[in-house]
Amino acid sequence: MNPGGLAASAAINLGLAVVVLSLFSVLKRQPYNAPVYLAKCMSTGESMPGGWCRSSSARCAVPSFAWIPAAFRLSEEEVIRMCGLDALVVLRLFKFGMKFFSVCSLVGLLILVPVNYYASQESSDKARISHSLDSFSISKVERGSNWLWVHFSCLCIISFYVTYLLHKEYKEILEKRIRHLDLNRKRPDQFTVLVRGIPLCMEHREHGCYVDHFFSKHYNSAYYAYQIVHDRRNIEQLMKSANSIEQKIKRLRNKIEHQRSSVFASAKTESIEKKEAKLEDIHRKIRGLQCGNMLKQKDLPVAFVTFKSRVGATLAAEGQQHENPLLLTTEHAPEPKDVLWHNLDIPYRCLVIHRIGVFVAAVLLTVFFTIPVTAVQGIVQFEKIKQWFPPARAVQLIPGLNSILTGYLPSAILNGFIYLIPYAMLGMASLGGMVSKSKKEMKACSMVFYFLVGNVFFLSVLSGSLLNQIGKSFAHPKEIPSRLASAVSAQSDFFITYILTDGMSGFSFEVLQFGFLTWNFLKGHLFSRESVQEPYLYGFPYYRVIPIVSLAILIGMVYAVIAPLLLPFLVVYFLLGYAVFLNQASSLFRYVCTRID
Repeated sequence: MNPGGLAASAAINLGLAVVVLSLFSVLKRQPYNAPVYLAKCMSTGESMPGGWCRSSSARCAVPSFAWIPAAFRLSEEEVIRMCGLDALVVLRLFKFGMKFFSVCSLVGLLILVPVNYYASQESSDKARISHSLDSFSISKVERGSNWLWVHFSCLCIISFYVTYLLHKEYKEILEKRIRHLDLNRKRPDQFTVLVRGIPLCMEHREHGCYVDHFFSKHYNSAYYAYQIVHDRRNIEQLMKSANSIEQKIKRLRNKIEHQRSSVFASAKTESIEKKEAKLEDIHRKIRGLQCGNMLKQKDLPVAFVTFKSRVGATLAAEGQQHENPLLLTTEHAPEPKDVLWHNLDIPYRCLVIHRIGVFVAAVLLTVFFTIPVTAVQGIVQFEKIKQWFPPARAVQLIPGLNSILTGYLPSAILNGFIYLIPYAMLGMASLGGMVSKSKKEMKACSMVFYFLVGNVFFLSVLSGSLLNQIGKSFAHPKEIPSRLASAVSAQSDFFITYILTDGMSGFSFEVLQFGFLTWNFLKGHLFSRESVQEPYLYGFPYYRVIPIVSLAILIGMVYAVIAPLLLPFLVVYFLLGYAVFLNQASSLFRYVCTRID
């Protein structure tokens, strides 16, 4: 990639970031956007922030970036109180990136960049490298050059520094975790074990009887009580119907208050009476399904067993309880609001089939994704495409289009495809039979990370500059390591544009909440103008944030010595991401549960 392509990518992403962040600062202060940008204040009844406008005025239409310093003033204790310890750990990933790559940038810009440029000037092909960004990377340092000792020394400095940072972060997070556990010592899930695959009692033909006899016998001093899980799908369907009817009744009553015509009001009153009668009928059915005889008929071989101490619960959760490993399987119980009840009725022996299906689906998605990645790298290698396909040279007739095509477009296309991957992986993880939302998100998080490392990093490297040399590499196996190294170095320009697009444009659209903003506009102006606005609260999107941040850290660590010009862009990436997600934590994210206990 030429410097013009990189400059075009930087200019477009910077312009988009300024426009989107300015638009966000204006829209956030509008009263009708409060459910989108101030959802937490609406749900908790807290007072609105100082910059919020209660009515539309000219002052509210002036862009302001005061929310960025306000986000940085948020303390770690406030983050834990509002979003939990897990959210703080994710935010500290951004802080770790800022600390680490700031030092790496100083080392790279002050030492490695001058060394690489001076070493490149010593090579024989000065005319070709004078206008190339490769002259600032390690690729132009000749093999066996004494300048490589400078790179080795810088690598040692960076390695010692990252070891120190990781040790410090681990120690501080461990202290916070212990303090968090100490403050939540009486949480019921810490004394509870989830038991699955419960056999029937031979005498009473009940699952609950077997559980009580077994744990009373083998954990007599620690066992306290049990609760059998029942098949509640019918009840859940009825409850959903009841909630839907309640919402309709609320909307009808709200419309009656705003309509002056007595004719329309009486008609809607009759409609409300009919819906209330239907609601009462549903409640009657729910009470019938909740009686003891009906529940016994819907028993599942699953139970929550409570112990008198954490030690007893831990011993029961960690040990094998039956000679058949598929029976009486135990694990630590999730928090009550974290349980995925519909997955508890999946037989334990069928979980392997579910997980194999999820694995196969993830592999197929990964294989399918090689097509857009290869196409993106084909756009990056546009100079070679012009040699193979001469009509493509017509692009040069439009000034600046070549730079946009090779600089901005590949990273924009790749980020567009990547945006859909976390949602697809989360859907796949939902089919894996996880018993809790947190485990489902953790599974999705790991799947997304391995997907990004395999496709975005390794496949981009291979399909970029190595595929043209595969034949030579197989003909000369000894040259494979050096060709791999040159392929990694050659893709540094592409990863700079990827970081720019994912950071400046991606984080800017993240704070804008374009999807919720559009839905709130349609809902408020087209569908139900008089309806009560509900805040758009949701939990921290761990399955989206952790993988992309981890990939950025991986790219930075790989290119810290190879291409130090990439490091300042990473500092901006982590700085903007930290500000955006701090703002989201204070305004949007709700505390769901703790996942790192």
